[in-house]
Amino acid sequence: MTAAPDKLAEQVEARFKDALKRIPSAVGELTYEVEAAKFLEVSRVLRDDKALKFEQLIDVCGVDNLAYGDAEWRTENATKSGFSRGVRRMHPHELGHMERRYAVVYHLLSVSRNERLRIKVFCGGEPPVVPSATAVWASANWFEREAFDMFGIVFDGHPDLRRILTDYGFVGHPFRKDFPLSGNVEVRYDPEKKRVVYQPVSIEPRTLVPRVIRDDPRYEEAFKEASKNA
Repeated sequence: MTAAPDKLAEQVEARFKDALKRIPSAVGELTYEVEAAKFLEVSRVLRDDKALKFEQLIDVCGVDNLAYGDAEWRTENATKSGFSRGVRRMHPHELGHMERRYAVVYHLLSVSRNERLRIKVFCGGEPPVVPSATAVWASANWFEREAFDMFGIVFDGHPDLRRILTDYGFVGHPFRKDFPLSGNVEVRYDPEKKRVVYQPVSIEPRTLVPRVIRDDPRYEEAFKEASKNA
């Protein structure tokens, strides 16, 4: 982003008043949260307003906030012992159906002004639903299909919402935090039926516990720098 984020923030906030809520960003990207009901209206203004001109959508990302803030990996304690541990969740997480579990993040680019902006939209319910941005930015088509495939987020108004990365008979959505590591089904060729068949996964579910060696001199300086910036 070449222009000062604060200057762009002033322009955005002056235009939208209370429709947008600014979200702190650790990487310096100007990010706002908008309600799903106002998303399309805000998007059109961001695209068409001469002072903003965010004419290009460069990416759409799904987010699963399941167990957000609840550490699964005790990395701080592991730095002393040299080991990390994983937790096998035997039951669905108690926040599995929380209203703000799923979100969609839209990454916008103003080509004419060389500025970037991120818009975050939360979508509640199961399946989670959010308006499709295809009517505003045509490039949202495949991006939204990917988020639908990986997270199960439904984009209302999308012209062709179907899986794009997984197989036709795939069960579940791989990027959801509660998706099993081994999946739900597996595929094999059946010589008797002379075709590919689906069957329940035969791999036994297990938790992998990686060993992390912290005293290797090759990584000592990098680890010290990372600890300072943490």
